[in-house]
Amino acid sequence: MKRKFLSILSTIFFLIIFCFTANAQNKKGWKLIWQDEFNYTGLPDATKWGYEVGHIRNNEQQYYTRAKKENVWVSNGVLIITGRKENYKNENYKNESTDWRYKDSIAQYTSASINTLGKAAWKYGRIEVKAKLPTGGGIWPAIWMLGANRSIVGWPICGEIDIMEFIGNHPADIYSTIHFPDSIKTSRSSGSKINDSTVSNRFHIYVLEWDKQKMDIWFDKIKIHSFVIDSAGSYAANTFRKPFYLLINLAMGANWPGPIDDNVLPQQYLIDYVRVYQKK
Repeated sequence: MKRKFLSILSTIFFLIIFCFTANAQNKKGWKLIWQDEFNYTGLPDATKWGYEVGHIRNNEQQYYTRAKKENVWVSNGVLIITGRKENYKNENYKNESTDWRYKDSIAQYTSASINTLGKAAWKYGRIEVKAKLPTGGGIWPAIWMLGANRSIVGWPICGEIDIMEFIGNHPADIYSTIHFPDSIKTSRSSGSKINDSTVSNRFHIYVLEWDKQKMDIWFDKIKIHSFVIDSAGSYAANTFRKPFYLLINLAMGANWPGPIDDNVLPQQYLIDYVRVYQKK
């Protein structure tokens, strides 16, 4: 009898959690069209996520690995991106190259950068990510988007939407910035920041709401930044009226976040879920 009662109680508890989760995903006026709740164990779902590999941008010191469990893994309902100090072979090494991406045969740090390029891209909608951030000198987690036409037109023509950037030497500042072309080779930016000392202690929700007229970026229920789409150019040519794909990464080092503090490593960047909505 006791066993039966516990079984019924367990079922009721499951139904309550299921209903709560379903209601949390329903947004008034929005339709959920894409999501990863990370309710599995293993590498990120390959039908949804791909990888950047190597030294990619900004003279960052980390080497992004592909599908390496020690750098990216899903467990206990969260995606875990880990920045580590370790020697790792640079598969793009070129003897006698002076390019920072290729000149060293061994990288000293590893991390991961996952993205939806070639798998999903969106024009307008609500992109919502719940995350807890790593911290420490040189740490640079981000949630951001690039134009899906980047490989054709390049940056800055493709545009960039930085929903969240956080750097370890500014441990309570969350930055949100829109980058768009001023010419073929130069860019302009529009951004703001908010101060919150709990971003590395608990999960917060980072949101982009984007339509034909404007983009609003939110930290939980606080609007960080608002950007008028027409500020980026005429209607037909405006990069923000084209599809964008999503990136989630943990960078390390480079000029902005400052030198890496090896004493804080490894650091974990935790993502509870990623949800994309469109207006009903």
